Amino acid sequence: MLFEMLIIVVLLIIGVLIYMVRQAFENHLLHHEIRLKGKKEQVKLFFISDVHLRKINKKMINAINEPIDAVIIGGDFADQRTPIERIYENIALLTSIGPVYFVWGNNDREIGEERLRTIFKETNVQIVENNAVILQNVQNKCWISAIDDTTSRNARQDLAFKNCQQGDIVFFISHNPEVFPIVRKKYNAHLMMGGHLHGGQIRLGPFGLHPHGSFSIREGVPTLISNGYGTTLIPMRFNAKPQCHIIDVNFVPET
Repeated sequence: MLFEMLIIVVLLIIGVLIYMVRQAFENHLLHHEIRLKGKKEQVKLFFISDVHLRKINKKMINAINEPIDAVIIGGDFADQRTPIERIYENIALLTSIGPVYFVWGNNDREIGEERLRTIFKETNVQIVENNAVILQNVQNKCWISAIDDTTSRNARQDLAFKNCQQGDIVFFISHNPEVFPIVRKKYNAHLMMGGHLHGGQIRLGPFGLHPHGSFSIREGVPTLISNGYGTTLIPMRFNAKPQCHIIDVNFVPET
């Protein structure tokens, strides 16, 4: 009887581990929508963070049959485990749907900062670090604003907002969302996006090392904190499904 119980327990553990690995490689493309005042148009953003070692799913990207105005990589696109060929493959998929902007995470420099900068230059990926760049080919004046990763000790919020004028639209990105409350108090952002936390990656019910990802209005600012797309340490997830996102920014004229 004891042996049979032990076999059942072992099989249950194996089943849970298989489930956790399978969940880590699921593809969940979430859609969000916000409304802002401005000239009537819709701006579409694609956000992905924390890819790490994972290969981006080609079918998921090919299924995006709508024009994307900005593809935003919210940090940890790679780490020390990531093959260079995979970085190129993932970039090729992302550049196929729109112009790509990259924000540093805490693991990206593990493969060599200059090497990654060279790859991005070769593939026309624009790095946004402690500055803001104007989104092209849209009617409203929209900035993609971002800071260097907080672990670099070189994160400058003031520089990220320096060129943004009153009345401009600012999409602010920080890999680590811990800075969001400070930014909301000091600067005028219309959308905030971050990752880093992986939604806890492995959660037991409501409990995890970090909060689950969310899209919510915080102190009046739409705020996206993603579960991320890949994994760190172990290729497993539990109750924190991988995510990437499309955000529809709908501009409506002031009445």
